[in-house]
Parts: sequence; C-alpha cells; structure tokens
Amino acid sequence: MVMGKDNPPHPIDRHVGARMRMRRIEMRLSQSALATRLGVTFQAVQKYEAGAVRVSAGRLYDVAQALHVVPGFFFESFDDENYPDAVAPMVDRRDVATLLRGYHGIRDPRLQADVRRLVARLGQAEPE
Repeated sequence: MVMGKDNPPHPIDRHVGARMRMRRIEMRLSQSALATRLGVTFQAVQKYEAGAVRVSAGRLYDVAQALHVVPGFFFESFDDENYPDAVAPMVDRRDVATLLRGYHGIRDPRLQADVRRLVARLGQAEPE
C-alpha cells in the first residue's frame, strides 16, 4: 500500500522500516545491495525504510532472510501506546549511521560495553 497525504504511514510501518534500515546499516549494506538480495529496486528499499510502502508478510520474511534476523526483529521495541515519532527520523540521520558503523567495527566486547556505558552516561548529562 502506497501512503499519501490523506493516508500517512502507520507507526508500525515506520517502525519496521526504521528497524530494516538500522539492521542494513549494521551489516554495512547499501540500499542497492539489499535491493539486489531482495530482487527489487533500491527505490523500493527506500520506500520500505521510510514506511511509505507497507511491507507484505512475504516480503518481510525475505527481508529478514537477507538481513539474517527473524521476522519478529522488525517489531521489537515497538510501543503502540506511546510510539515515539522521533525514532524513525533519528535513525535516518547520518551521524547515527556513522556511530552504528563505528560501534559495530569494535571487535573487543569489553570495549563495546565501555562505549555503551559512556554513551548512556553522556546522554544523561545535563547540557552546559
């Protein structure tokens, strides 16, 4: 289903798209590379990730296979009562993508844990 001004994307479609994008970036895949794995155009991947096109159950299964996750991965952390509208736009930011790539490039699990703790503490710090 293609969304328009009169029919905006459902929050779950945006969430699924954001999770798809996050996993694709974690795997260091371009939209074109994922599109090739799925047998679709990279524009289709863009629309899925934006939530502009609803992903069918069969296609979601294909995406899960291509990204080496279970289909339920795309629904994890969705809170249908308090959906944070800021999640999908935040994942689109290049700085977040850069952080994800850098984090997943760290091979030492202890260092990864240190980075997680540092980011959590910095995120709680009061602005100056």
